[in-house]
Amino acid sequence: MATSLRSYKYLDALTTAFVVILLVSNLVAQKVCVVGPFDISGAIILFPITYIFGDVFTEVYGFAASRRAIWLGFFGTALLYGVASIVIALPAAPEWPNQKAFATVFGIIPRILVASLISFWAGEFANSYTMARLKLLTNGRKLWTRTIGSTVVGQAVDTTLVIILTFAGTYSIPTLIKIIYTGYLLKVAYEVIATPVTYLVINWLKRAEGADVFDRDKDFNPFRFATTETPSS
Repeated sequence: MATSLRSYKYLDALTTAFVVILLVSNLVAQKVCVVGPFDISGAIILFPITYIFGDVFTEVYGFAASRRAIWLGFFGTALLYGVASIVIALPAAPEWPNQKAFATVFGIIPRILVASLISFWAGEFANSYTMARLKLLTNGRKLWTRTIGSTVVGQAVDTTLVIILTFAGTYSIPTLIKIIYTGYLLKVAYEVIATPVTYLVINWLKRAEGADVFDRDKDFNPFRFATTETPSS
Protein backbone atom coordinates (compact mmCIF):
# COMPACT_ATOMS: atom_id res chain seq x y z
CA MET A 1 0.00 0.00 0.00
CA ALA A 2 1.33 3.46 -0.87
CA THR A 3 2.43 5.65 2.01
CA SER A 4 3.59 9.26 2.28
CA LEU A 5 7.20 10.20 1.82
CA ARG A 6 9.22 9.76 4.98
CA SER A 7 9.65 12.96 6.98
CA TYR A 8 13.04 14.66 6.48
CA LYS A 9 14.56 17.69 8.16
CA TYR A 10 15.64 19.59 5.08
CA LEU A 11 13.52 18.31 2.21
CA ASP A 12 10.76 20.93 2.49
CA ALA A 13 13.29 23.78 2.69
CA LEU A 14 15.18 22.46 -0.32
CA THR A 15 11.96 22.03 -2.30
CA THR A 16 10.97 25.61 -1.49
CA ALA A 17 14.39 26.87 -2.57
CA PHE A 18 14.09 24.88 -5.80
CA VAL A 19 10.74 26.45 -6.65
CA VAL A 20 11.93 29.97 -5.77
CA ILE A 21 15.03 29.61 -7.96
CA LEU A 22 12.87 28.34 -10.81
CA LEU A 23 10.45 31.26 -10.52
CA VAL A 24 13.24 33.85 -10.36
CA SER A 25 14.90 32.22 -13.38
CA ASN A 26 11.69 32.60 -15.35
CA LEU A 27 11.35 36.25 -14.37
CA VAL A 28 14.87 37.19 -15.48
CA ALA A 29 14.92 34.94 -18.55
CA GLN A 30 13.61 37.64 -20.89
CA LYS A 31 16.77 39.74 -20.71
CA VAL A 32 19.47 38.75 -23.19
CA CYS A 33 22.91 39.41 -21.72
CA VAL A 34 26.31 39.60 -23.40
CA VAL A 35 28.98 37.47 -21.70
CA GLY A 36 32.18 37.45 -23.71
CA PRO A 37 31.33 36.16 -27.20
CA PHE A 38 27.97 34.76 -26.08
CA ASP A 39 24.47 36.22 -26.05
CA ILE A 40 22.70 34.41 -23.23
CA SER A 41 19.43 34.57 -21.34
CA GLY A 42 19.54 35.99 -17.83
CA ALA A 43 18.16 32.64 -16.67
CA ILE A 44 21.54 30.99 -17.25
CA ILE A 45 22.68 32.45 -13.91
CA LEU A 46 20.21 30.41 -11.88
CA PHE A 47 18.32 27.89 -14.00
CA PRO A 48 21.13 25.27 -14.21
CA ILE A 49 21.04 25.14 -10.41
CA THR A 50 17.60 23.51 -10.65
CA TYR A 51 19.32 20.50 -12.20
CA ILE A 52 21.74 20.36 -9.29
CA PHE A 53 18.70 20.36 -7.00
CA GLY A 54 17.26 17.54 -9.07
CA ASP A 55 20.46 15.56 -8.52
CA VAL A 56 20.31 16.21 -4.78
CA PHE A 57 16.66 15.20 -4.49
CA THR A 58 17.15 11.97 -6.43
CA GLU A 59 20.46 10.97 -4.87
CA VAL A 60 19.54 11.63 -1.25
CA TYR A 61 15.74 11.34 -1.08
CA GLY A 62 14.82 9.28 -4.14
CA PHE A 63 12.96 9.81 -7.40
CA ALA A 64 9.61 10.40 -5.66
CA ALA A 65 10.95 13.47 -3.85
CA SER A 66 12.33 14.84 -7.11
CA ARG A 67 9.03 14.14 -8.86
CA ARG A 68 7.15 16.08 -6.19
CA ALA A 69 9.52 19.07 -6.50
CA ILE A 70 9.24 19.08 -10.29
CA TRP A 71 5.45 19.19 -10.18
CA LEU A 72 5.48 21.95 -7.57
CA GLY A 73 7.84 23.94 -9.79
CA PHE A 74 5.65 23.29 -12.82
CA PHE A 75 2.46 24.45 -11.09
CA GLY A 76 4.26 27.39 -9.45
CA THR A 77 5.50 28.64 -12.82
CA ALA A 78 2.08 28.22 -14.42
CA LEU A 79 0.48 30.10 -11.51
CA LEU A 80 3.05 32.91 -11.74
CA TYR A 81 2.29 33.62 -15.36
CA GLY A 82 -1.42 32.98 -15.02
CA VAL A 83 -1.75 35.60 -12.28
CA ALA A 84 0.64 37.95 -14.10
CA SER A 85 -1.55 37.76 -17.22
CA ILE A 86 -4.65 38.64 -15.20
CA VAL A 87 -2.94 41.58 -13.48
CA ILE A 88 -1.56 42.88 -16.79
CA ALA A 89 -5.05 42.74 -18.30
CA LEU A 90 -6.61 44.70 -15.41
CA PRO A 91 -6.84 48.46 -16.06
CA ALA A 92 -4.03 50.43 -14.44
CA ALA A 93 -4.82 53.31 -12.12
CA PRO A 94 -4.57 56.63 -14.00
CA GLU A 95 -1.80 57.90 -11.71
CA TRP A 96 0.32 54.74 -12.13
CA PRO A 97 2.69 55.23 -15.10
CA ASN A 98 4.41 51.85 -15.25
CA GLN A 99 1.88 49.63 -17.04
CA LYS A 100 4.07 49.16 -20.12
CA ALA A 101 7.16 48.33 -18.06
CA PHE A 102 5.17 45.95 -15.88
CA ALA A 103 3.81 44.16 -18.94
CA THR A 104 7.32 43.91 -20.39
CA VAL A 105 8.72 42.28 -17.26
CA PHE A 106 5.83 40.00 -16.32
CA GLY A 107 4.20 39.40 -19.66
CA ILE A 108 5.06 36.34 -21.68
CA ILE A 109 4.08 35.17 -25.13
CA PRO A 110 1.88 32.04 -24.82
CA ARG A 111 4.18 30.08 -27.13
CA ILE A 112 7.17 30.82 -24.89
CA LEU A 113 5.22 29.86 -21.77
CA VAL A 114 4.17 26.53 -23.25
CA ALA A 115 7.71 25.85 -24.48
CA SER A 116 9.16 26.71 -21.08
CA LEU A 117 6.77 24.49 -19.14
CA ILE A 118 7.10 21.49 -21.47
CA SER A 119 10.90 21.67 -21.67
CA PHE A 120 11.29 22.14 -17.91
CA TRP A 121 9.01 19.20 -17.15
CA ALA A 122 10.60 16.85 -19.68
CA GLY A 123 14.18 17.88 -18.93
CA GLU A 124 13.89 17.62 -15.17
CA PHE A 125 12.25 14.20 -15.32
CA ALA A 126 14.88 12.98 -17.80
CA ASN A 127 17.57 14.23 -15.41
CA SER A 128 16.07 12.57 -12.32
CA TYR A 129 15.26 9.30 -14.07
CA THR A 130 18.80 9.05 -15.45
CA MET A 131 20.24 9.89 -12.04
CA ALA A 132 18.21 7.17 -10.32
CA ARG A 133 19.04 4.53 -12.94
CA LEU A 134 22.75 5.35 -12.94
CA LYS A 135 22.82 5.05 -9.17
CA LEU A 136 21.54 1.51 -9.47
CA LEU A 137 23.99 0.69 -12.27
CA THR A 138 26.97 2.03 -10.29
CA ASN A 139 25.65 0.64 -6.98
CA GLY A 140 26.02 4.10 -5.47
CA ARG A 141 29.67 4.55 -6.45
CA LYS A 142 31.25 7.30 -8.59
CA LEU A 143 28.74 10.04 -7.86
CA TRP A 144 30.25 12.29 -10.53
CA THR A 145 29.22 9.89 -13.29
CA ARG A 146 25.55 10.35 -12.48
CA THR A 147 25.55 14.05 -11.58
CA ILE A 148 27.20 14.85 -14.90
CA GLY A 149 25.58 12.03 -16.87
CA SER A 150 22.08 12.98 -15.76
CA THR A 151 22.73 16.62 -16.67
CA VAL A 152 24.01 15.61 -20.10
CA VAL A 153 20.69 13.85 -20.73
CA GLY A 154 18.36 16.27 -18.97
CA GLN A 155 19.82 19.44 -20.47
CA ALA A 156 19.84 17.87 -23.93
CA VAL A 157 16.09 17.31 -23.61
CA ASP A 158 15.40 20.69 -22.00
CA THR A 159 17.54 22.84 -24.29
CA THR A 160 16.46 21.13 -27.51
CA LEU A 161 12.76 21.31 -26.67
CA VAL A 162 12.71 24.91 -25.45
CA ILE A 163 14.60 26.25 -28.47
CA ILE A 164 12.64 24.27 -31.05
CA LEU A 165 9.23 24.96 -29.47
CA THR A 166 10.05 28.67 -29.07
CA PHE A 167 11.88 29.51 -32.30
CA ALA A 168 10.99 26.88 -34.93
CA GLY A 169 9.76 28.71 -38.01
CA THR A 170 11.41 31.93 -36.85
CA TYR A 171 15.07 31.00 -37.37
CA SER A 172 16.76 28.72 -39.88
CA ILE A 173 17.68 25.18 -38.87
CA PRO A 174 21.45 25.96 -38.76
CA THR A 175 20.74 28.90 -36.43
CA LEU A 176 18.54 26.76 -34.18
CA ILE A 177 21.28 24.13 -33.97
CA LYS A 178 23.83 26.81 -33.04
CA ILE A 179 21.59 28.21 -30.30
CA ILE A 180 20.90 24.73 -28.91
CA TYR A 181 24.57 23.75 -29.05
CA THR A 182 25.80 26.92 -27.31
CA GLY A 183 23.18 26.85 -24.56
CA TYR A 184 23.65 23.14 -23.97
CA LEU A 185 27.43 23.37 -23.61
CA LEU A 186 27.15 26.28 -21.18
CA LYS A 187 24.64 24.43 -18.98
CA VAL A 188 26.66 21.20 -18.90
CA ALA A 189 29.84 23.16 -18.16
CA TYR A 190 27.99 24.81 -15.27
CA GLU A 191 27.23 21.38 -13.81
CA VAL A 192 30.80 20.14 -14.25
CA ILE A 193 32.22 23.21 -12.50
CA ALA A 194 29.66 22.85 -9.69
CA THR A 195 30.45 19.14 -9.13
CA PRO A 196 32.67 19.67 -6.04
CA VAL A 197 29.94 21.75 -4.38
CA THR A 198 27.32 19.15 -5.36
CA TYR A 199 29.47 16.46 -3.72
CA LEU A 200 29.73 18.46 -0.49
CA VAL A 201 25.99 19.16 -0.32
CA ILE A 202 24.95 15.58 -1.10
CA ASN A 203 27.39 14.00 1.34
CA TRP A 204 26.37 16.42 4.10
CA LEU A 205 22.68 15.79 3.52
CA LYS A 206 23.15 12.02 3.53
CA ARG A 207 24.75 12.26 6.97
CA ALA A 208 22.27 14.83 8.30
CA GLU A 209 19.17 13.01 7.04
CA GLY A 210 20.44 9.46 7.53
CA ALA A 211 19.29 8.76 3.99
CA ASP A 212 20.82 7.37 0.81
CA VAL A 213 17.90 6.18 -1.30
CA PHE A 214 18.19 3.54 -4.01
CA ASP A 215 15.08 3.39 -6.20
CA ARG A 216 15.00 -0.37 -6.63
CA ASP A 217 11.77 -1.74 -8.10
CA LYS A 218 10.07 1.64 -7.75
CA ASP A 219 7.48 3.38 -9.87
CA PHE A 220 9.06 5.96 -12.19
CA ASN A 221 5.70 7.14 -13.48
CA PRO A 222 6.09 10.95 -13.66
CA PHE A 223 2.35 11.50 -13.26
CA ARG A 224 2.18 10.35 -9.65
CA PHE A 225 2.59 13.15 -7.16
CA ALA A 226 2.18 13.07 -3.39
CA THR A 227 2.54 9.46 -2.38
CA THR A 228 4.87 6.56 -2.96
CA GLU A 229 6.22 3.50 -1.27
CA THR A 230 8.98 4.30 1.19
CA PRO A 231 12.21 3.90 -0.87
CA SER A 232 14.97 1.56 0.23
CA SER A 233 18.30 2.94 1.38
